[in-house]
Amino acid sequence: MASALASPLGVRLMIGPVLRLLRRNGRGERLDLARIARILILRLDEIGDVVMTTPVLRELRRNLPQAWITLVVKPSVYNLVERCPHVNEVLVYDWSAEAGLPEWRRRGRAMRWAWAHLWPRRFDLAILPRWDADYQQATFLAYASGARWRVGYSEAVSGHKSRVNLGYDSLLTHVLKDATVKHEVERNLDVLRFLGGSVQEDRLELWLRPEDEVFAGQCLRSHYVQPGDLLIAFGPGAGSPKRMWPLANFLEVGGWLSKEEHARILVIGGKGEEKLGQALRQQLGETVINVVGQTTLRQAGALLKHCLLFVGNDAGPMHLAAAAGVPVIEISCHPTMAIRCTTIPPHDLVHGECPIASSGRRRRWNPVPRRVSRPKPIASRASRSGR
Repeated sequence: MASALASPLGVRLMIGPVLRLLRRNGRGERLDLARIARILILRLDEIGDVVMTTPVLRELRRNLPQAWITLVVKPSVYNLVERCPHVNEVLVYDWSAEAGLPEWRRRGRAMRWAWAHLWPRRFDLAILPRWDADYQQATFLAYASGARWRVGYSEAVSGHKSRVNLGYDSLLTHVLKDATVKHEVERNLDVLRFLGGSVQEDRLELWLRPEDEVFAGQCLRSHYVQPGDLLIAFGPGAGSPKRMWPLANFLEVGGWLSKEEHARILVIGGKGEEKLGQALRQQLGETVINVVGQTTLRQAGALLKHCLLFVGNDAGPMHLAAAAGVPVIEISCHPTMAIRCTTIPPHDLVHGECPIASSGRRRRWNPVPRRVSRPKPIASRASRSGR
C-alpha cells in the first residue's frame, strides 16, 4: 500500500488536487519567461554535473535578471556553488542519507523535505537539468515543491531511464524528448532554449574566494614550487573502478615527466582516494605534491589554476580543471560518455579498453594511452612564463 502511494500515480492522486485547486499545475500551458519570477533548479548529482551546469546558471540569470533563483544541491558539492553569483540562494538536500531505505520511503522523505523547504517559496518554475536517470528523487521534489511549471528531460530519452523512471513524466508539466548524443553542457542549455531563452556562451565557471587563492599559493610555496615551474596535475581517482586508469600508468607518465621535463606533479582527489596520492608520492618522491583528500573543491580549483596541464580520469577533478581554464587530457573507457561529458573547450581524449568488460572479466588497459604514449616535448619554462 505504501509503495503504491509513493508511486508517480499515487503522488499525483494525493497532491494533484491541491495543485489544481491552487492553480499550481501548468500542464498544457505555454511557457512564458516574462511570467516567471521565482525559479527552482534541482541539481543533486555529482561534481562534474554541477560544473557543467554553470553555463546555464549564468545564461538563465542573463535572461531573467530580476528573478529569484534557488539552487538545490547535495552537501558534498555545496562548497563549489556557495559563491555562485547567478543564484539568490543555495539549499542542500542530502539524498544519499536515504541509502538502504525502500524506494517508497526515499520518495516520502523527499516530498516531506519539499513541503517544508520548497513549497513555502511558491516557485513559478522548477528545472531538472539532468538528462540521465533520476536516482536522487529530484522529480518528486519538483512535484512536491508546488511549482506551476516543472520542466525536465523525458523518461523516454533512453531505454535505461524509461525503466528506472517509469511514470516520472507525469510529474512534469513540460518534457524535452531529445535523445541525441550531445555534450551535457549543451543539454543543460537546451532546457533554457526550450523555455524560450537565448544563449550567448557555453563557458564554464569556477567561483573562488580570495582565501582559496591564498591557500593555493601557500600550499605551493610550502612545496618549493616557484613561478615558471612546470606543474602538471594528476587525477588518478574516479567514482568507480572501471573508470580508473591503472595507477602504474600514472606512475610511468609521472616518472617520464619528472625525468625529461623536470615537472612537478600535483595529485588531486577526494576523500577515500588518499591511498592513490600516497602511492604516487612514495614511488615518485618529492616531485609529487599530494593533496588528495586535503582540500575543499574550491581550494582544489585554486590549485589547478596554477597547472600547465591536467591528466586524469573522467571524474570531478577533470571538470574542475576545465572550469579553471587548464588544458585537459582525459582518459576514458566510455566513448559515448566522453562525447557527453568532455570538457569545454575541447581537450585531448584518450580511449583505452575498459578494465571491466561486460562479461565481468577483467581486461587490461593499454600500458600507456595510445595518444600520449610519448608526450611531445613541452615548451621551455622560459617560453611558458613569457620570457
